[in-house]
Formats: sequence, structure tokens, C-alpha cells
Amino acid sequence: MTTPSLETARRLLREFPVVDGHNDLPWALREQVHYDLDARDIAHHQNAHLHTDLPRLREGGVGAQFWSVYVRSDLPDAVPATLEQIDCVRQLTARYPDQLRLTLTAAEMEAARADGRIASLMGAEGGHSIANSLGTLRGLYELGVRYMTLTHNDNVAWADSATDRPAVGGLSEFGREVVREMNRLGMLVDLSHVAATTMRHALDTSEAPVIFSHSSARAVCDHPRNIPDDVLERLPANGGIAMVTFVPKFVLQAAVDWTVAADENMRAHGLFHLDTTPQAMKVHQAFEERNPRPVATVATVADHLDHMREAAGIDHLGIGGDYDGTPFTPDGLDDVSGYPNLIAELLERGWSTADLAKLTWQNAVRVLGAAEDVARDLQSKRGPSNATLEELDR
Repeated sequence: MTTPSLETARRLLREFPVVDGHNDLPWALREQVHYDLDARDIAHHQNAHLHTDLPRLREGGVGAQFWSVYVRSDLPDAVPATLEQIDCVRQLTARYPDQLRLTLTAAEMEAARADGRIASLMGAEGGHSIANSLGTLRGLYELGVRYMTLTHNDNVAWADSATDRPAVGGLSEFGREVVREMNRLGMLVDLSHVAATTMRHALDTSEAPVIFSHSSARAVCDHPRNIPDDVLERLPANGGIAMVTFVPKFVLQAAVDWTVAADENMRAHGLFHLDTTPQAMKVHQAFEERNPRPVATVATVADHLDHMREAAGIDHLGIGGDYDGTPFTPDGLDDVSGYPNLIAELLERGWSTADLAKLTWQNAVRVLGAAEDVARDLQSKRGPSNATLEELDR
């Protein structure tokens, strides 16, 4: 049933569409069909296979998407695999030019919105994608990557992950140099997935606004992937944004506990715990039949946003659903068509349309533009860094 709040939400999203910070469609296309875009033609509904397609992006009011060019951190060939992911995004934007537009700057995001296209940006998920090389980092930037998550689920040699054992105590000296070089390039420093110590070190080091592309509030759901309040409280001084994620195991405490058991079940079957292939999903489904899954809702996600607004302020919030990177989604946020349901929930909680315009569009565009401004200034002062891990972390 369409409610007045839902109608208002849809009207708002027509003017200020969602900038979503993280969508794993490229990895899903690799895993399901090895990038055969005819086999997963997203011009048509792909409900049976994907959370994401063009009709549902339009229905959801998405105006810009950071496509994740994620690769698993245990791959021995992470750099070429990342290049394949970048190529996938470029194939998508070339295949659907009337719907998607590859964009590199805040101004290009605004131009795409004005032309009725979905701005398509890229984010690399994990520092393993640069293989400890600042030259490779610059190569990814030249290919269009506009943020890099410093770690994924595993540590890298120069930064600690939220879900691995501490190794360097946050950022090493080379890790700080990675952040400095990202600032010089205009590549956003993404602190989703990193340890709280890494978050704090990055905020100490970064001269540009940082982002959390898909993370929620640890005070609401105690999971290490979420953001502690002391870090949220530093975002106003930094100028960055925290983009709330929808993943049930990060937003609902009962789902955290259930997921620990489900992951153990996956490993017992010889499967990677984040695997979303048909074989893996059958294992998941069998486990769920025996152990009913706790279900998050739109209200669960809104609870995080309410808290994050109190801790960081409305100017420092965004949305990063993590669609096609999670096997489960909250009720009402089942796929990329669901964003209006979240906006309607926030309207009913008293969020103003001005606040919601910041949440959906304005904050993310501002942050990318600010990173570009910092980069122009830094490039006038210093050239590329050729520092190495071996030289800085002896």
C-alpha cells in the first residue's frame, strides 16, 4: 500500500536521488556468469539472480552508484582481478549509455543527474588491490577508481582490518603514506572494514574528508565492522561521511549471533563464508531451515541513522546498501528498489526533506568535491610518492 510518506519519499528522490556508496554487482557478475553480460542483462529484471538491475535502480530512486571493484583478499592475483572488475564497470557503462554514465568528479555526478543518467563511480574494496605499490594505486586512480577501502576482512601489511587480529596497531608508516598519496590524488579514503585503531590513525593523517562506504553504528549493533561513537564524533572536523549499510549481520544484534553460526556452517562444508554462488546458497538455505534467521527491517536501519545523526550530525551521513555483496537483506530493503521505504520511515520519524536531501545526494557529492579541492592544493605542493613498504616499515 502506498502511504503519503512513501509518495513524499518518491518525490524527494526524483529531485535528490540516492548516492549509494557500495554495490557488489561486478563481483556477482564475475561469480555467476564470468562477466557474460548477455547472461545477466540488467536492462531487464534479474530478481532471481541479483539485487540490482536498471529497472529496480530507477524504481529505487538511485542517481549515483559507487560500484565496488572488490576482489577477495586471498586471491594471489588481486591486481589483475581488480582490473577485470574495473573493466566490467566500463563494459556496463558502455552497454547502457542511455542509463549509466561513467563519472569521475562531483561536477560529472551533477551533470549525469541533470541528464537523467545514473552516475557510475568505482571504489576498490581493500588495500590488497594495490599490492603494496603506490604506483599501482595511481594506476587505479587513472582508470577511474575514486575510493579505496584500506582493508577488506583481512589485514594488509600496512593496515589492520576490523575482522582480523591486530598486526600493526592501526596504520603503519607506509599505511599513512598510502593515505597521504590518496589525498594527493583525490581518491577518497574509505574506512569501512578497518579496525577502529586504523580509523583513528587515518583521521589523524588524512587532509581530506574520509568516507565509510558501507558501515553502521557500533553503539546500536556491537559488530567490529561498525563505527564507534568517538569516530563518528570526529567526522564534522574532518568533513567526511558515514554511509549506513543494510547488511542484517551489521545492523541487528540477533543477526550478528546467527551469522557466527552460519559462517561456521559454511566453513564446515568447505565453502568461503561470503560465497553467494548457487551451491553456497543451498548450504545457507538448509542451515536457515534448521535455524530461522533473525530478520532486520527498515526500522532497524533507521535506528542506526537516528543514532548516527546524533553522533556525527546530518551533514555527515549517507547510504551504502552493499547490495549483491550480502545474501540477506532487511524486510522492505530487499533490493535496490527499496530506498523509498527507508526515506518514508525517516519522514515518519520527523526527518525534514532538507535533511533527507543531504542524506541521499548532497553530502556524498560535497565530499567528493572537497577531496578534489584538497588534491589540487596538494598537487601544487608535492609530486607523486615513490615510497615503498620496505623503506618505511623497516
